[in-house]
Amino acid sequence: MTTALPRPPRAVLFDWDNTLVDTWPVIHDAMNTTLGAMGHAPWTIEETRQRVRRALREAFPDLFANRWEEARDIFYARFREIHLERLAVRPGAESMLATLAGRIPYLGVVSNKSGEHLRREAEHLGWGRYFGRLVGATDAVRDKPAMEPVAMALEGSGVAAGRDVWFVGDTGIDLECGHNSGCVKVLVRETPPTDGEFKNFPPDLYFPDCHALEALVSRF
Repeated sequence: MTTALPRPPRAVLFDWDNTLVDTWPVIHDAMNTTLGAMGHAPWTIEETRQRVRRALREAFPDLFANRWEEARDIFYARFREIHLERLAVRPGAESMLATLAGRIPYLGVVSNKSGEHLRREAEHLGWGRYFGRLVGATDAVRDKPAMEPVAMALEGSGVAAGRDVWFVGDTGIDLECGHNSGCVKVLVRETPPTDGEFKNFPPDLYFPDCHALEALVSRF
């Protein structure tokens, strides 16, 4: 899938959680704190990994019905307590960003994490210098996988959504967002996609980790 050198992108948009940083332990803690407070059984870490995909404003009404706003406040209160101290960078992510920033005209982030928390984490890591815009949940009219946050992330870049833009993420919702906005869909995760796993939105490019993506971009 990556043997032939693809056309260099003019912009690269990244998912945040578990693409650039490892936040599953934080999300799992905050989710189980919320579930317990709302009288639900706790999830295993694997259940959290499988079930946490959509933005909170879309997922919580399905989980907690008319008490979803109460659950939201509990989740965010616990999340804010722990997310910076437990924030972990994915292997090779910072080196990759530094390399891409020197070769690609524009980098941005499109995440379903709260925009406030997203930008606080980027500031904590000192990564704000790499990105033109960091767009999180509720920043745009609709959240990922809709195309509105992609358009917002590219505002001011001089680059329109399309095949000149790579959308990089680790889940199907990222590939769907790339598809909806017409971008090149890039999957970065340890395990390669299995046959038929992403049949509606297959990745255009696959990399097992940030090091591999950096290595390819270094050839541009």
